[in-house]
Amino acid sequence: MSYGRKLDPRPITPGLTVSQLVDDHFFAYNAARLRESCQLLAQKVMQPDVTLGVTLSGALTPTGLGFSSLVPLVDGGYIDWIISTGANLYHDIHRSLGFELFQTSPFTDDLSLRENHVIRIYDILFDQEVLLKSDAFLREVMQAPEFQHRMGTAEMHNHLGRYVREREKVLGLEYRSLLGACYEAGVPVYTSSPGDSTIGMNIAALRLAGSDVGFDPEVDVNETTAIVYDAKERGGKSAVLIFGGGSPKNFILQTEPQIQEILGIPEKGHDYFIQVTDARVDTGGLSGATPSEAMTWGKVDPEQLPDSIVCYTDSTIAIPIMTAYLLEKVPPRPLKRLYDQRATLYEKLQKAAAQHQPIE
Repeated sequence: MSYGRKLDPRPITPGLTVSQLVDDHFFAYNAARLRESCQLLAQKVMQPDVTLGVTLSGALTPTGLGFSSLVPLVDGGYIDWIISTGANLYHDIHRSLGFELFQTSPFTDDLSLRENHVIRIYDILFDQEVLLKSDAFLREVMQAPEFQHRMGTAEMHNHLGRYVREREKVLGLEYRSLLGACYEAGVPVYTSSPGDSTIGMNIAALRLAGSDVGFDPEVDVNETTAIVYDAKERGGKSAVLIFGGGSPKNFILQTEPQIQEILGIPEKGHDYFIQVTDARVDTGGLSGATPSEAMTWGKVDPEQLPDSIVCYTDSTIAIPIMTAYLLEKVPPRPLKRLYDQRATLYEKLQKAAAQHQPIE
């Protein structure tokens, strides 16, 4: 009988790298799940034939994780496409416009903050003017001609990323937003609930004033499905790395039921599933649903369940560790530039759907 890996602890010494810490000292419980996640990413997911989609929920970019951890992964070709809450994309552009966010204690006087027009996100503070001026920037930019039609969120974010990146250059900033980095790398960025953020609120205000700018959610459903279909149809694999849960998690996983159940195209599910979450399973919510449960919906390939991991920890702990581990262990991958291929992938899915009938 095999008991598995022997727990053979050694003292931690100075000069330890992140990968050494993870591989040799994350022994059990969620530390072990984080180790397994890092190793699965490095050893299997980062192969050339694997397409990796990442989801972001929770207030991650206000902490600085966009520039510190996610942008290096985008630049290095480790992330191929993204689904994020609109809030993460909105708050990541504050620093791109030259504004500042500050670290504080979570135990503050919120009434005093309100009276002084200061916004709090747990232990992060910034002036209310940051929001007002960021809103003004968005409204000015989105009156440009390229925004004057209904479009999918990937196109919306690509246009916005170009303006944000130019503003960073004009201001001479070292800082780079996630949107700007994705624009340059051709990484499509989707928002599953585009109206549920300040970006969506500003677009709604422009529409109210007579602008033609707007979202096309059906385009997002088809484009994200086309990305996954193409990855699998070419003989490759699809991987999902989920930070948090919520709508972005469902949106990336529903691509497989869309292929199988709605379009009637034979498929088995995503090949690799890694989630970092603090959500409980027993409440029945999607955020806490396990890979095994997702398998019953056709979202995860049942043959790949051994390559499915849930790590119950804070994303702000896991993301920097995962990034450092990958940068140590895996050389950069060629950029897939999926944004530039959207029309081709869409047409490919359209032709495949026309050849099949939805499952009765």
